[in-house]
Amino acid sequence: MELNYIGLLIGVATFLVIGLFHPLVIKAEYYWGVKSWWLFLVVGIISCVVSLLVEGVFVSTLFGVVAFSSFWSIGEVFEQRKRVRKGWFPENPKRKSTYKGK
Repeated sequence: MELNYIGLLIGVATFLVIGLFHPLVIKAEYYWGVKSWWLFLVVGIISCVVSLLVEGVFVSTLFGVVAFSSFWSIGEVFEQRKRVRKGWFPENPKRKSTYKGK
């Protein structure tokens, strides 16, 4: 009996990509604010195109996961702004404050 590991590898890779995007959203909002949403959009679009063009199920799937994690992160950047306003995360003191008055 031959075992097929591709599903498990894709699962692990998806887990790692999603885990990577959580701190990326936090850092992006901290340094650039919600203006960083377009970076996630560009990465998502490029990853979608690459996913369509590369050969191999694993690599194509990995780029697809990166693409849709990027698209999801657009909304998360705006949610992160709300979390900063609530005081759950620190505001960048070097950036012009947009959180006065909460």
